Amino acid sequence: MASETPDVLDAMLKLYNLKMSLPTSRIRFIVGIDEAGRGPLAGPVSVGAVVVSVTAIAAKKLKLFSSQNSSYSSSLPLLSLSKLFSSAKFHHSLFQGVKDSKMLTSASRDRWFKKIKTARKEGKLDYRVSCVGSKIIDRKGIVFAIRLAVKRSLEKLGVSPHQTLVLLDGSLSAPKHFLFQKTIIRGDQTVPIISLASIAAKVVRDKKMIRLSKKFPDFGFNAHKGYGTLSHRRKIRKYGPCEIHRRSFLRGILR
Repeated sequence: MASETPDVLDAMLKLYNLKMSLPTSRIRFIVGIDEAGRGPLAGPVSVGAVVVSVTAIAAKKLKLFSSQNSSYSSSLPLLSLSKLFSSAKFHHSLFQGVKDSKMLTSASRDRWFKKIKTARKEGKLDYRVSCVGSKIIDRKGIVFAIRLAVKRSLEKLGVSPHQTLVLLDGSLSAPKHFLFQKTIIRGDQTVPIISLASIAAKVVRDKKMIRLSKKFPDFGFNAHKGYGTLSHRRKIRKYGPCEIHRRSFLRGILR
């Protein structure tokens, strides 16, 4: 592999010690996806999606991601992931040193999120974050809510399902019409583009919980972001749940 190949590609190849081929004339984008807020007692779950272009698409063309929607043909020439990634023109400095959001301090996440937004302005990537609230979580379940947020984030990016390789953390999956997708255990720790998605999802959700703490000051959402800390559980027992609490998550607390 060429010396200029960035760390993100090396990490992907190590994780993809698999027999997988891609239609090189179709794959245009690589998307990393992760969620934040699966376990809290209150607030939304969020899903971040970060996309980079295999051909280092210019910033002015980022908004044209959905312009090519031609269907996949199994007769197209195939190429291994190694050759595809080694030919992709990624931006090395963007991914250098990135970690899973859970391994970073709040200040470090904010710095990385600022880098992500700057890179978006420069045309090096695009990203979207989708949040699904507690009412849907209670009505449909957390798994449904996460799948809905994944679907919404991909729709916001506007990438063609037939031209995109989607890399997802943990147990996540993309809608089935995304033909080329792979779920990677601990992908948020080992695949930098998923790490960036993790950071985007976490920062956006945290900022939302800080805003909500002003609307519901009794619960201290600005401190714990809805997670089930001892202080949070005590306040739920004292005041009862507010409208952003996940009632289906509180059964053991409100008995």
